[in-house]
Amino acid sequence: MNTMRTGLLMAAMMGLFLAVGYLLGREQGMLIAFVIAAGMNVFAYWNADKMVLRMHGARQVDRQSAPEFYAMIEELSKNAGLPMPKVYVMDNPQPNAFATGRNPENAAVAATTGLLQLLDRDEIAGVMAHELAHVKNRDTLVMTVTATIAGAISMLANFGIFFGGSRDRNNPLGFIGVILMVILAPLAAMLVQMAISRTREYGADRGGAEISGQPLALASALAKISGAAHQIENPTAEANPATAHMFIINPLSGQRMDGLFSTHPDPRNRIEALQKISHEMGQVARPRGPWGQMNEGRSGPWG
Repeated sequence: MNTMRTGLLMAAMMGLFLAVGYLLGREQGMLIAFVIAAGMNVFAYWNADKMVLRMHGARQVDRQSAPEFYAMIEELSKNAGLPMPKVYVMDNPQPNAFATGRNPENAAVAATTGLLQLLDRDEIAGVMAHELAHVKNRDTLVMTVTATIAGAISMLANFGIFFGGSRDRNNPLGFIGVILMVILAPLAAMLVQMAISRTREYGADRGGAEISGQPLALASALAKISGAAHQIENPTAEANPATAHMFIINPLSGQRMDGLFSTHPDPRNRIEALQKISHEMGQVARPRGPWGQMNEGRSGPWG
């Protein structure tokens, strides 16, 4: 269902791009904007992972520097049928995590020290399984393609005054129509992009529950970190809001609602969906699981 919805949303984005390109710039304007936007996003596709990790001060860890955390990712990767990703830790008190990389062979997962200290092992496993589900579902590719089209629409809007704002009698919009399109088209593209991002989060929650085998542990983690994330500021994310959609919980302050302008679903909706998945899997209470004892407030082995 989530895959079908993502496909429909991406088709809507492409349809919006074609419509705006034709109405504002005709074939020439549409082609120019798409080539420029595609070039920018191709560069981002190949380099965004390194840029984002550096931006958030992530340091790579290995079996020696963070043995338990690294072993957990290794085991979850095997469960998911994925190659072992690079593992990073961010020195940040806000509990959060994200995945990046252009494909499963070039993937990385990163968690904050706040997440590793706040959650117990089952919950950490649930969160990191969610991030591996993003890798498995190639959500980075989906969002890159979406960003390419959204960027092209924004460029077409910028070109609109020049290509569509003239007194060309063949222009079906007219000057006022062009102004409205310049304002509304990027807004519509942004809303579709955010809707796709929210859809992928639900898909990753289900995938993470299947990989870890513990949907209720992931639900418990979401409840904990969604509350803490709005109480503990993340200055790095605030300075780079374009990366907010990558995190498992919105790292920016003041965005709790599952509204049009949110990059993430409301945590309550996600928790409810995970509870349903738990019933589907025949779980009625949260198990202790294979990841060991509770780790509340401990930071020792996690790097």
